Amino acid sequence: MGEISVRAGGAAGDGIASVGETLSKSLSRMGLNVFGLNAYQSVIRGGHVWFQARASPSPVHSQGDACDVLYAMNKETADVHLPSLSRGGTVVFDPEKFDIPTSSLPAGTKALPVPTLAIARKYTSQSILQNAGGLGATAFLSGIPLDVLQATLTDSFGKKKGDVVDWNLGAAADGYAHAQANASVNDHAISKAGAPKLLMTGNAAIALGAAAAGCKFIAAYPMTPASTIMHWLAAHSRDLGIVVKQAEDELAAINMAIGASFGGVRSMTSTSGGGFCLMVEALGMAGMAEIPLVVVESQRAGPSTGLPTKTEQGDLNLMLGAGQSEFPRAILAPANCVEAYRATIRAFQLAEDWQTPILLASDLHLSENYMTVDRSDIDLAVDIPSLYTLQPNGHEYKRYQYTQSGVSPRSLPGQAGLQWIAGSDEHDEKGHLISDVKSGIPVWVAERARMMQKRMGKLEGLAGATEPPVLEGPAEAPLTFVAWGSTAGAVRDAMLLLAAKGVATNLLHVRTVYPLHAEVVDAALGHAKSTLLVEANYSGQLGRLIRAETGRAFPHKLLKYDGEPFYPHEIVAKAVEVLGHGRN
Repeated sequence: MGEISVRAGGAAGDGIASVGETLSKSLSRMGLNVFGLNAYQSVIRGGHVWFQARASPSPVHSQGDACDVLYAMNKETADVHLPSLSRGGTVVFDPEKFDIPTSSLPAGTKALPVPTLAIARKYTSQSILQNAGGLGATAFLSGIPLDVLQATLTDSFGKKKGDVVDWNLGAAADGYAHAQANASVNDHAISKAGAPKLLMTGNAAIALGAAAAGCKFIAAYPMTPASTIMHWLAAHSRDLGIVVKQAEDELAAINMAIGASFGGVRSMTSTSGGGFCLMVEALGMAGMAEIPLVVVESQRAGPSTGLPTKTEQGDLNLMLGAGQSEFPRAILAPANCVEAYRATIRAFQLAEDWQTPILLASDLHLSENYMTVDRSDIDLAVDIPSLYTLQPNGHEYKRYQYTQSGVSPRSLPGQAGLQWIAGSDEHDEKGHLISDVKSGIPVWVAERARMMQKRMGKLEGLAGATEPPVLEGPAEAPLTFVAWGSTAGAVRDAMLLLAAKGVATNLLHVRTVYPLHAEVVDAALGHAKSTLLVEANYSGQLGRLIRAETGRAFPHKLLKYDGEPFYPHEIVAKAVEVLGHGRN
C-alpha cells in the first residue's frame, strides 16, 4: 500500500495552516484519500504550529506516524520534527534563515536547501510569499504535479486577482523548478489515483449534516473547537435559509435554540466542554418540557480552559450527567466526516421523534482536521418527516399525554384549541404545574412518578432507534480494541499495521455511547479473547460506563490525556504488549 506523509511547520502567523490545506486539497484532487492534521497553539503569532497531510490510494484513518517530506520554516521545526522524518525522506529549508547540519539528519534522510526568501523578493517585499516557494519544492518532492498545485492555489485566492495571485503562482513554480533541478521525487510519492475527492473538516460535515436535516436556526457562542460549525452555516445561511445567531454567551445560545425549537423549527447549538458546562441547566429544562434540541459538544483538553487547541475525550461523564436529576437523551459519537454528517442528520431526527435533547459528541481531532470523503457517501437527499404531531381535541388537548412510547402529541404555540403550559416544573398531562401547592399530596406524588416514568420510558425507544456497536475485523481475533469517537481512526490504522505483521485484531466501535446497547456490548466482550480499551481521557470513561452496565472490566487500557491525538504506533506497541502478556 503506497502512501506519503508531508509535514510543514513554523510559527503561528507564518501561514502553516494555509500550506497544509493547500497540500491536502492538491492531494485530494489527485483522487487520493487524505487525512490532514492541523496542530496549533492558542496564540496569534509565535509558538510552534505544524500540519501533516497523509495521502494514499487506500483509505487512511488518521495522521499516521512519520513524515516523508518535512518543510521547516524555522529552526524549531527542524529540531522538533527531524526525528519523525522517515528513511529516504527530505527536509526542505531556507539556508538564509538557518542551517541544518548533515550530522543532525536522521540516518538515510536528506536536506534540500531552497532559497524561499530570495524567491519571494523576486516578486514583492512581503516575506509571507516565501511559503509559495517552499510549497512548490515540497509539492515536487511529494509527487504533486505543478498544474494541480497551481490550480489549487488559484482557487484558494478566491476573488483576489492580479499581482497577488500571479506572485504566488510564480513563486510556487520557482520553488518547484528548484527542487526539480536539485532533488528527486520521494520514493513514497504517488501519482493520480482517480476522480477528485471532497475534502472537509468534521465541523464542516456537521454543519452540512445540519443543513441537510432541515435545521433552520443555530445559536452559538464561539468556542474552539466548535466555532467553525457556526462559521460554516453563517457563510451559507442565505442560500440555505438558516438563521445564525452569535449569542452573547452559551446560556443565551442554548435558550435561544430551545425557544426556536419550541416555536416549531429544527434548532441546534454548538460548543465545547467549558461552554457546555454553562448550558446544563437549560438542557434540563428542554428535557422537562420535552423540547427537541441538538447540542454539539466538541471536546478539548480541560478542565476549565485547559488546553484550548488540543484534543481530548474527557467530557463523557459530563454529557451523561448534564442537567439535574434524570431525563432521556442520546449521545452519538462519530469517528470521521462521513459518520459526523450522518450522525448529525440522525440527531435531528431523534430529537424530533423522541422530543428530547440529543448530544453529538465530537472532539478537536475530528472537528478541525481534514478528511477526504467520497461524494457517494454524502447523500443530500434527506427525507425530513413532519416536525410535530397534532391531536386536535380542543380543550382536552394533553401535550404531555401518557403513551406507551413516552412520546406525546406535539403542537405549535398559538394553534387554536391546542394551548398548553410549558413550564420547567413538574406537571400533569396538560402541563399544569404540580410543583407548588400540590406537591406532597398523595395523588400528585403518584402523578410525578408516572410522568417521570413516561419521560424515561423514551430511553427504550432511543435504544431501538440508534446504532448499536459494530465489531470490525475477524470475529476470532486474539485482541479486541474498544474505542469511541475519533480515536477509532488511529485504531483502524493500527489494525492494518498489525495485520501486516501477521497479527489479527478487531474493533468494537461504539458509535452510540448512550443508550449503550449493553446486551450487544456484553455479547461482544464475552466473545473476545482479550481486550484493549483506547480512550483519550485519564479514567477510561467509556470503560467505566461499560462496566456499570455490563459488569465487564478492562484489565488493559491505553489512555491518553496530553492533548495530542493517538498515533498508530502507540496503539500497535500497546497491542503487542497486551498480546505478549496474554501468552505468559
